[in-house]
Amino acid sequence: MNYTLNQLQIFLQIVKTQSVTKASEELHLTQPAVSIQLRNFQDQFDVPLTEVIGRKIYITDFGYEIAEAAEKIINQVQEINYKTMAYKGQLSGKLKISIVSTGKYVMPYFLSDFMKEHSGIELQMDVTNKTKVLDSLKNNEVDFALVSIVPTTIAIEKFDLLQNKLYLVGNTETKFQEEKAPKRIFENLPLIFRENGSGTRQTMERYIEKNNISIFKKMELTSNEAVKQALLAGLGYSIMPLIGIKNELHTHELQIIPVKGLPIKTNWSLIWLKDKKHSPIAKAILEHIKNEKAKIVHDKFSWYEQY
Repeated sequence: MNYTLNQLQIFLQIVKTQSVTKASEELHLTQPAVSIQLRNFQDQFDVPLTEVIGRKIYITDFGYEIAEAAEKIINQVQEINYKTMAYKGQLSGKLKISIVSTGKYVMPYFLSDFMKEHSGIELQMDVTNKTKVLDSLKNNEVDFALVSIVPTTIAIEKFDLLQNKLYLVGNTETKFQEEKAPKRIFENLPLIFRENGSGTRQTMERYIEKNNISIFKKMELTSNEAVKQALLAGLGYSIMPLIGIKNELHTHELQIIPVKGLPIKTNWSLIWLKDKKHSPIAKAILEHIKNEKAKIVHDKFSWYEQY
């Protein structure tokens, strides 16, 4: 047998995605290149690794066994690389962080300088909704999580990064009075919600329930970007985190609608399981964030204070 590490990685990605097309996208390769490597890898085995029915690829039982072995080989190779870096006195290994979707506008700025300084660290950052973030934290699958609503059902420790402000937002086709409108304005506006499991939706629903607000019309979309595009198109209005609409406010494509009781203020918090034994990498990034927080907030989020 003469298979390569590259072939193992490609085959493992095909197994994970159940698709040559998706695997090529994940690996940033062309689909023909992935297909050729799969064929070259298959040629080294007398037993089929995959089978194609219609236009869909299926992994055989033997294929799953080979994928499991491939993953172990790749992990061992990574371990060799990490040990080499550690021997040189450099931090090396994986840093795993799960963040709520809107947190993608926050977390990268707190990681950037650290990652540039430590080239031996592999960052795995999963961007998803609050429910999945907390599940990964509870299952101890990540070092840290970034949330805007701190959970009360998990024993955690936290460090606040940045204030989170949520406003009523819409496009600029309709003009609103400068003074804050009464909450009954919601009764005449079609509202767009995030999906169940979203922290933004939870905050929005708490505000609506607390103020006994009647909803005129309701829509649901499954990502912050989808909500933003719907607002730009004039489909409705939504209570959104300020952090995700910086450019649209500056270009006057979206506007903040002044309403009594808004903005809602929470915090973007980095959280981790209480009593968790951090890896050297996790300890180092936490120390970096604590030491550099004020500078990062000043340099990257000074625009935030004008709202």
